[in-house]
Amino acid sequence: MQDLFDLGGRHALVTGASSGLGRHFAGTLARAGARVSLCARRADALADTVAAVEAAGGQAHAVVMDVTERASVSAAFAAAQARFGAVDVLVNNAGIAAPGPALDLAESDWDAVIDTNLKGVFLAAQEAARRMAAAGGGSIVNIASILGLRVTGGVSAYAASKAGVIQLTRSLALEWARHGVRVNAIAPGYVETEMNAGFFETEAGQAMIRRVPQRRLGRAHELDGALLLLASEAGSYMTGAVVAVDGGHLVSGL
Repeated sequence: MQDLFDLGGRHALVTGASSGLGRHFAGTLARAGARVSLCARRADALADTVAAVEAAGGQAHAVVMDVTERASVSAAFAAAQARFGAVDVLVNNAGIAAPGPALDLAESDWDAVIDTNLKGVFLAAQEAARRMAAAGGGSIVNIASILGLRVTGGVSAYAASKAGVIQLTRSLALEWARHGVRVNAIAPGYVETEMNAGFFETEAGQAMIRRVPQRRLGRAHELDGALLLLASEAGSYMTGAVVAVDGGHLVSGL
C-alpha cells in the first residue's frame, strides 16, 4: 500500500523557518521526502537550518522573506519555484508575541503582532493559493494556537491574531476548495520553543503546566503527526479543519 504520508516529489515552503517550530517542521517535511524552501528574515539563521536539513539527507534552500511585505512574499515564492518547482505545501508558521498587560500594550507592538501573525499568514496563503490553483492544487497548513480558542492573561494581541488565523483558515478553505487548494490549521498547546522557554521557567509558567491535563509541555515532534496528515494525501478530504495538539488543555476544567 502506498504511504499516504510520503511527500516525495513535493515542494514545501515553510515561513518562520529560522528557529523554533519552523526549523523543526522543515526537518520533518524533508524527512518525509519533500524538497523544502526555508523562509524567514534572518539569512544567517536560515543557513544554519539548511545545513541541518542537508546533514540529515534532505534537500533545502534558504529564501529571505518578510511575511508582512507583499513584494517580499512574491519574490520569495518566485525564487523558491525557480529552485524546486511549484510549491505544493505551504506551512504558515511565522509568528511573534508581545506579552504583557493589555492596558500597557503599545500600539506599535499590537501592529507588529497582527501584521506578522495574521496579515503575514494571509499574504503567504494568497500567494501560494494563486500558484497552487494554476498548478492543480496544494495544501496550506496555518500554525494557529489554542490561544485562538481560549485565553489567558497578558496575550491579547497574540490571542486575537491566532483567533483571526483560525477564522481565516476556515474562510479560505471555503473559497479555495474548488481550486483544489486545501487550507487547514494546527492549534498547538504549550510546546517549549525559543519564544516561550523563559516563561516556563517562572512560577507562573510552572503553574500553567500543572493545568495541562497531561501535566507537561508538548514536544515539537508531537506536532509531526498533525503536520504530515494535513500536508499529505493522508488528509486529502480535510479542509477547514483546526487540529488541536495540546495535551488536553482545551478540555481542561475551569
